[in-house]
Amino acid sequence: ALQLIYGTIQSKEEERCVISTQKMHITALYGGALTLWYLVLTARVILYRRENLIGLGDGNNNTMQRRIRAHGNFAEYVPLTLLLLYLLETSGARFFSSPFFIHLIGALLLIGRLLHGYSLSFTELNMFGRQGGMALTLLAMGISGLSVFFVGFYK
Repeated sequence: ALQLIYGTIQSKEEERCVISTQKMHITALYGGALTLWYLVLTARVILYRRENLIGLGDGNNNTMQRRIRAHGNFAEYVPLTLLLLYLLETSGARFFSSPFFIHLIGALLLIGRLLHGYSLSFTELNMFGRQGGMALTLLAMGISGLSVFFVGFYK
């Protein structure tokens, strides 16, 4: 099973080195981009609170509610998905840690979060962006979760 996942491994020492040689630069790229977007969503909540004198909660303000949920929803989904992406990238598994596969999941997550966050925080009602963004986010999370499970199960 290890040969299927990791390719040809000559020795136990080579098997242990598979993980340590990974660069983890792809997860860092998406983590950095997503952090910048999170800061934008955070700033929108803070600035709106100051402009409208809303100390705690949402003040029964629909705009504030949308901005809080865009910010909160990001915080609920992105950390776990980035962790899963990191686990895949460092797993050393032949297909699951390939740059193509990691970029695919990272791009799904990034596009999904941009769509969802923009449509919820910047517009009145954009169901396509919200639904499409969540679909892409859940797809990224689902693919990465199943892949990590598969790698962990066969390792």
